[in-house]
Amino acid sequence: MTEAIPMTSAAFPWLSLLILLLPLGGLIAASLAPREARWAALATSVGALLISLVIVSGFNPAQSGFQFVERSLWIPSLDINYLLGVDGLSVLFLPFTALLFIGVILASWNAIQNLPRLFFALLLLLEMAMMGIFSALDTILFFLFWELSVLPLYFLISLWGIGPNRRYAGVKYTLFMLSSGVPLLLGFVVLALQHPNGISFDYTRLLHIAHTHDYQTAIFILLALAFAVKLPLFPLHSWLPVVAQEAPTQVVALLVGLKVGVYGMIRFAFPLAPSAAQDFQYILIGLGMLGVLYGALAALGQTNLRRMLAFSSLSHVAMVFLGVVSMTQQGLQGAIFQLLNFTVIAGGLFILIGFIYQRVGSSEIPSLGGIAKSMPLLTSFFFILGAANLGIPGTSGFPAEFLLTVGVLETYLGAGLLALFSIILAAAYFLSAYRQAFLGKTRHASISESPDLKPRELAIMLLFTTLVLLFGFYPQGLLDFISIGSVDWLERMTLLVE
Repeated sequence: MTEAIPMTSAAFPWLSLLILLLPLGGLIAASLAPREARWAALATSVGALLISLVIVSGFNPAQSGFQFVERSLWIPSLDINYLLGVDGLSVLFLPFTALLFIGVILASWNAIQNLPRLFFALLLLLEMAMMGIFSALDTILFFLFWELSVLPLYFLISLWGIGPNRRYAGVKYTLFMLSSGVPLLLGFVVLALQHPNGISFDYTRLLHIAHTHDYQTAIFILLALAFAVKLPLFPLHSWLPVVAQEAPTQVVALLVGLKVGVYGMIRFAFPLAPSAAQDFQYILIGLGMLGVLYGALAALGQTNLRRMLAFSSLSHVAMVFLGVVSMTQQGLQGAIFQLLNFTVIAGGLFILIGFIYQRVGSSEIPSLGGIAKSMPLLTSFFFILGAANLGIPGTSGFPAEFLLTVGVLETYLGAGLLALFSIILAAAYFLSAYRQAFLGKTRHASISESPDLKPRELAIMLLFTTLVLLFGFYPQGLLDFISIGSVDWLERMTLLVE
């Protein structure tokens, strides 16, 4: 048994207000005229951002454990609770998630003409599910939010996709996610049945239990498999390039910007089965290395910006996974930092590709060229975010990549060297694609006639790039929140079976 986790109850139910506001806003948006529905969705997501900032401002980064805790009995006989709370590893995901959704709503403003009310209502339902994932401290409650995220994404992909196989992409994504839900639920049930005082799904209590080696192995395999599909971790990634090609670019921005699979690994799989996680460390390192290399090489061979960034995302998330598996403070801090980066960097890049598609009708690199001449602002923002994606000094990508690399090198030299090599590959495929798509000769008249960023689009990019540069020059602002949480997590990982 471990020591009890410090928990600070909420004086006001801010987390509940955050979660309940979003579906309420969705219902309002669905009942209004299309123009008003857009404004209702934007106002709701801005409200969610403001509430999340209130939570962040009231969060004490020097305090261990969970804060803003809300607990109510739900199913007492099974010890299933409505239990919410945040710690240093989760609190910053709330404002970053809200910010990304605001960007997606603004980017979809005029792009979505078919059933706009339903589209924006589904976006808000998805945002609620994401906020629940980052704040749920009961495993069944987490599972419900996890599964709830699948439904809006299926409709967002299949109804508003831009590719001819959008329905296939929606079905493929849904089947992958529903299949991953089976081992996730089974793992949580196995955990609950092992509580010495009777069945319990309370995450804060489950952390106190030192399971036998066999049970830890079973629990870790089930949970890791479930989260690996969502990550996605090679070779369970086949849904990502399909969805990236067929889904609305705004929706892809959410999928690559919010890596809840890695969060699930950090929150549940590793700390609930620390001994098994260490037993499987070499296998996990191997899978991470394969993901880093495969994603980078696959991105190098793409002729479509969407697919290139999808495979780039696969390589980068594998690098983040390596940071978690390293089980070092630098690796974990770098992983959390990079996950936050994904919301503004990867999400922002896909939003920009969406702007290009709206103007030109294509994201095929051979069909582009000369974008810089007619759209200099869009070109500049794409370069800045791309540089951040490469980890160039002065951007938020650099401290995150540096921490990840140091953490991995500290434990696995070969994996760390591969990570460094992948940066070279990333520079190769990004700069090559950038040169062909944005520079050089204009290939089509539609490009030369296309307008640059509109005020609404410019506002999105200014906000995203400001954050990228701010945390590039001042990363400590984020690291202060992550520090105590990462120390607590590593202490949990050292608690092996007795």
